[in-house]
Amino acid sequence: MGFFAKLFACIEKRLKASRSGSTREDGADEGSDTHGLFFELRALQIATNYFSELNRLGHGGFGPVYKGLMPNGQEIAVKKLSLDSRQGLKQFTNEVKLLLKTQHKNLVMLLGCCAEGPEKMLVYEYLPNKSLDYFLFDKNKSSSLDWTTRFKIVTGIARGLLYLHEEAPERIIHIDIKASNILLDQQLNPKISDFGLARLFPGDDTHVNTFRISGTHGYMAPEYAMHGYLSVKTDVFSYGVLVLEIVSGRKNHDSCLGSEKADLLSYSWLLFQGGKSLDLVDPSLEKYNRDEAAMCIQLGLLCCQQTVAERPDMNSVHLMLSSDSFTLPRPGKPAIQGRVGRWTTTSTSAFTSTNANSTNTGVTKASGGSSFVEDYSRNSISYSSIDEGR
Repeated sequence: MGFFAKLFACIEKRLKASRSGSTREDGADEGSDTHGLFFELRALQIATNYFSELNRLGHGGFGPVYKGLMPNGQEIAVKKLSLDSRQGLKQFTNEVKLLLKTQHKNLVMLLGCCAEGPEKMLVYEYLPNKSLDYFLFDKNKSSSLDWTTRFKIVTGIARGLLYLHEEAPERIIHIDIKASNILLDQQLNPKISDFGLARLFPGDDTHVNTFRISGTHGYMAPEYAMHGYLSVKTDVFSYGVLVLEIVSGRKNHDSCLGSEKADLLSYSWLLFQGGKSLDLVDPSLEKYNRDEAAMCIQLGLLCCQQTVAERPDMNSVHLMLSSDSFTLPRPGKPAIQGRVGRWTTTSTSAFTSTNANSTNTGVTKASGGSSFVEDYSRNSISYSSIDEGR
């Protein structure tokens, strides 16, 4: 408990400083004082009807998430750490540390926390429209996302990632950008959530080589899924897949669509090569901006390039989306293969090494047909969290 006492003391000090008269990034008002920073367990139990299944919103990286209603009428979302989850404890601690360093209108806002006995919880603003996947992949609800809203979501996610990669006090890689981790507020503005797997890159570090692979199938960049090469371009790749999902209104893999259309990235590339990119657009959209849709498809393909160096950074992505005069490069073949990875053995440890100034953005295989990483993976490399993003 000593660690959490120090951790939450840090939270109190940081949030008191940030709420003493400052405003959130991009002018969003930080709002209330620190009176509600620390929540009593009893108060959260009452707010969530004792963590009733009826109040359950979903299941995050380290435990269930519940909706709560405070006595003053404020709605909250409570992320509760699973008591038997060692990995969950690490993700909980990681999320607190990272959220202390981030304030932006396109990131979910931490309201406070609770640490009584074995109970560890984070309390967030409640976002009534749930997550992007709730609307996007349901044909009965996708009509709520007209083209203007979809383009706003694409742009908002880009702004949030730009902040994490280049504008936050220290560079942060989210690692698990996907539709279910994009929450929507009352006006359907996007907010990036779930920082349990995120990595902090202090100083000038540009990438890390790791034997612990965390993420979601279909969204992971191949150099990370296969070789543990993690950089900001890992998030860029995931963002590219997500952009294609937003435009098309379908998941990145759907075997029901037949072999040609099953994989969204390969099908998008096939259409682009044939000059039929707009055939990818969600048929439920009654009208849309053809230029913006074509740009988003091309941008999604650029973000998913096989070679890391050929993917744009989020600053370039933001410029492409916000400038009428920016000409997008023509993409080459995206990374169709290698997005699932092959490391499956569980391990509680990970080996990582960072590199601050390396210009090597590829992964070299050993001449014998199997790299050191691939050999080593058979015994001790693990996924710390793998979801099936289908």
